[in-house]
Amino acid sequence: MKAVVYTQPGLPIQEAQSLFDADIPDPEPGPRDLLIEVSAIAVNPVDTKIRASRGGDKPQVLGWDAVGVVREIGPQVTLFRPGDEVFYAGAIDRAGSYSQLHVVDERIVGHKPRSLDNASAAALPLTAITAWELLFDRLGIDEHGGKGQSLLVVGAAGGVGSILVQLASKLTQLTVIGTASRPETQAWVKAQGAHHVIDHTVPIALQLEKLKLNPVDYVISLTHTDTYLPQLVEVLRPQGKLALIDDPAQLDVMPLKRKSLSLHWELMFTRSLYKTEDMINQHHLLDRVSKLVDEGVLRTTVGEHYGTICADNLKRAHALIESGKARGKIVLEGF
Repeated sequence: MKAVVYTQPGLPIQEAQSLFDADIPDPEPGPRDLLIEVSAIAVNPVDTKIRASRGGDKPQVLGWDAVGVVREIGPQVTLFRPGDEVFYAGAIDRAGSYSQLHVVDERIVGHKPRSLDNASAAALPLTAITAWELLFDRLGIDEHGGKGQSLLVVGAAGGVGSILVQLASKLTQLTVIGTASRPETQAWVKAQGAHHVIDHTVPIALQLEKLKLNPVDYVISLTHTDTYLPQLVEVLRPQGKLALIDDPAQLDVMPLKRKSLSLHWELMFTRSLYKTEDMINQHHLLDRVSKLVDEGVLRTTVGEHYGTICADNLKRAHALIESGKARGKIVLEGF
């Protein structure tokens, strides 16, 4: 099958061997696996992080967002049948979705939204799972809850932020404040449903005070948490909650003690990595997101469509993500 692969970690994305087109063997589904014919994919920051840090003697396949059609099922599969259209984010300890065929455990797969085309649907799985788990699992906010409380989302214009703002504004009663630094990204965050948008390059506390929203009850930090941490501690209410998804080299959590602030880390791959008892929650979650999309409650977060799935187009996508200027999700479709 056709695939886009790499072998050497840490190279700049412009280097010839950082990503290249290849033919590799077709995968074989395990007992609870689906064999998917991939129709479209989306690119995430995790793709660039893995490419920069992890290599091997054999070609490695990245990619943790996909839409496709079920072609075969393992003997223990009960949730899907051949011909089903699906969307999912996969597992970080298995080969990724930059390939014509892909195998994935049925427990982390959902039915594709019927109202979306393949590329538009591919933008959603990884970020939707991450955002949902941040809000409802890590921070413990109840659906339709949060009345009289506020949530600050740092880095709200990216992939996770774009769907997180929608979920928080549509499924809770929280006042949602997103951060973005450029006029076009501020407009994007507002369009996703944020009640207020502030600039994270300007002192956050001052802006919140002008809005009469200082302190806040919850903060979700999606980028540069180590840089913003002193400001986030400052604006959080005593006994507030801070959640994050990024990978700071160091994070001094001692300043959280004075206010009894709690820290919550989210990795959407945890359930699949450890085969947790509630792993199937991601299947239910994606089916719920699909229904909300078809009902018009949520919308896709596509920012850029980069054409067909090939090494040249994926290099362009990785370069945009590494620039820190991506808005929404980058999608590609077809080989």
